[in-house]
Amino acid sequence: MSESRKADHLALCATAAVGFRDTTTLLEEVGLVHEALPELSLDQVDLSTSLLRHPLGAPLVLSAMTGGVDEAEPLNRALARVAQEFGLALGFGSMRPLLERGDRRGYLVRDQAPDAMLLGNLGVVQARKIGLGQLQDALGETGCDALCVHLNPAMEVVQPEGDRDFRGGIEAIARMVSGLDVPVIVKETGSGLSRATAERLVRVGVRAVDVSGAGGTSWVGVEALRADATRALGERFWDWGIPTAASLAQLTDLELEVIATGGVSHGIDVARALALGATAGGMARAVLQAWTAGGEAAVRALVVQTLREIRVAMLLTGAGSVAAMRRTTVVIGPNLMRWVPPGVSLRQRLAAGPR
Repeated sequence: MSESRKADHLALCATAAVGFRDTTTLLEEVGLVHEALPELSLDQVDLSTSLLRHPLGAPLVLSAMTGGVDEAEPLNRALARVAQEFGLALGFGSMRPLLERGDRRGYLVRDQAPDAMLLGNLGVVQARKIGLGQLQDALGETGCDALCVHLNPAMEVVQPEGDRDFRGGIEAIARMVSGLDVPVIVKETGSGLSRATAERLVRVGVRAVDVSGAGGTSWVGVEALRADATRALGERFWDWGIPTAASLAQLTDLELEVIATGGVSHGIDVARALALGATAGGMARAVLQAWTAGGEAAVRALVVQTLREIRVAMLLTGAGSVAAMRRTTVVIGPNLMRWVPPGVSLRQRLAAGPR
């Protein structure tokens, strides 16, 4: 069932209309203030940064897609080569097949990416049941530099074979934070993270999250298309979630490194996410669609174009580094502004003015 589900997910995300219908990322409401005198050359703009102290050549993550199916092997090995070439982070899909069945398809890519940051992945419900020793062994075998623990209650309750009991999640995360040799990144799966959730994560020692907000791929929608039994429920909750930019705005001044995924499909969106305080942006569906259309060469071309767009956006705001981009002045539209909590530091950068 799990292998069939993963194959369905890849096929639907590559070809079907699985985007949010009415909800957008709200990244379109993040205005970047043009600097007509940037006093920089384009070559001076430095895209290098770090995530959980791991150096990155650019603030971009090739986000979690798949593993444990035949399709995952060529895809993930190609993505690993691209990640290595450009110094990007690469996320695996759920490692449940590896942990439960010893299925290694798509997970052993370290030989293709000796230096790239590799992110493991496991659902919080499965993490409750897995021993730390077994999990640490899997992370060691795959050479992962961090573990993404994904939260996906909206997706699961629409999935006919999905989980229904989400108790004990925060305790499981706390256990992994204190017991694993690699850092834990907590990520949503298309419905975003609220400030209240992020504050709970900070209290148990989490240092990085991936907001995976609403506005990109609706995983509720994906599951609705897979199963007649829950189609009506999925249709009703298709647009459920916190928009990506809204989730970023809510987390602005917390002690967290933040990856912005969820509808991020080009470099200007990554630049907007950085301006909202993100550590890096992440892309998944755009990468999968490029792979489907033209294989590794198309993925490489997408990455080259995305990095070019990030660099130009930084130049045109006068930001010579990722750190400077995260401090740049922003203009926020009214729908996004409603999500910004009173008193957060983002509000201090809303009016145009000197940086």
